[in-house]
Amino acid sequence: MEETNNQLNIELSEEIADGIYSNLAIITHSNSEFVVDFVKVLPGVPKAKVKARIILTPQHAKRLLQALGENISKFESIHGTIKQTDAGLPMNFGGPTAQA
Repeated sequence: MEETNNQLNIELSEEIADGIYSNLAIITHSNSEFVVDFVKVLPGVPKAKVKARIILTPQHAKRLLQALGENISKFESIHGTIKQTDAGLPMNFGGPTAQA
């Protein structure tokens, strides 16, 4: 019997590998998807642009939540508790109310 190879080959382009800085995430959802908009807000600048948008199924959103929780726990076990600070951002920019 032939063995099945369950490995996934993931390619990362140079452009994507550079990453995008974000200090605000705005999360909205419908019955079939979650939309996460990553924004870079600069001090003193009243306008900010969405730098990346990720659309997830509810199942993948939940898996992402679990994976982030596990990774934050691992990080904090090595580096100590992550302190939350008030960034001074308004809680609602006139759009969706869920933010992370």
